[in-house]
Amino acid sequence: MPELPEVETVRRGLERSLVGRRFDAVSIGRERVARRTSREELRDGLTGSRVVEVRRRGKYLLLDLDSGGLAMIHLRMSGQVIIDDGFGEPPRHSHVIGLLDDGSRFLFVDPRTFGEVVVARQHNVDELIPELGRLGLDPLNEKIDMKAVTAMCRNRRRRVKSLLLDQSHIAGIGNIYADEICHRAGIRPDRQAHTLSSRSRRRLTDSIDEVIGEAVELGGSTLADAQYVGVDGEPGTFQERHRVYAQTGKRCASCGRGVIRRMIIDQRGSHFCPVCQR
Repeated sequence: MPELPEVETVRRGLERSLVGRRFDAVSIGRERVARRTSREELRDGLTGSRVVEVRRRGKYLLLDLDSGGLAMIHLRMSGQVIIDDGFGEPPRHSHVIGLLDDGSRFLFVDPRTFGEVVVARQHNVDELIPELGRLGLDPLNEKIDMKAVTAMCRNRRRRVKSLLLDQSHIAGIGNIYADEICHRAGIRPDRQAHTLSSRSRRRLTDSIDEVIGEAVELGGSTLADAQYVGVDGEPGTFQERHRVYAQTGKRCASCGRGVIRRMIIDQRGSHFCPVCQR
């Protein structure tokens, strides 16, 4: 699933190519993509609207429209947002196709159809997209400092990775980056959060900033399924720097002594080095 770095990469691409553009015509494919409202409401909400700003909150893309509407895009497992030149057949599984006023084309492509697009009016954003109001701090938009991490960990008998994945604490971190953050911090992902020392919390704080920052600069991670790409169709390259995620059985690139192991945390495969992370 695309996480914060991937969604931020898409946001930056849309900011360059979509701000100021108007949706002249919109067609909607499968009803599932517009399941919060309907195909007709999604089509009517986008058609004739111009994009004023492209924002992101955690894993949610938010398009402010001059009509007063807010378009929310969530990529989920396999969603892609592509801007192309408008020529040729759109890719398979293009469930939202928007013709823009400069001749380019907006495409929401989603083979597995878990992703979604919705247009809400300002008065019903909370009703249609209530989860936006429950999101925690965003590592790029707000400072994740020692105070915030200490508050997250204090008196919580939950595993560190579980807290990192909890979107009500920090918005945007998923399985890949939780593993990499824990590794960079030298903390086992299954360690109980309330047992972290002040020094460990400091390392965790720094690692969140470092890992997310590096991943954004490298355009996120494109895994073997190659389903995540930027709006120009180009893959990310942070996967080349993964030290533990999906590296089971390999020698640790950090210490050179440990062999990466895999465990299950919250029904997700979790990867760590038993030497670096104790």
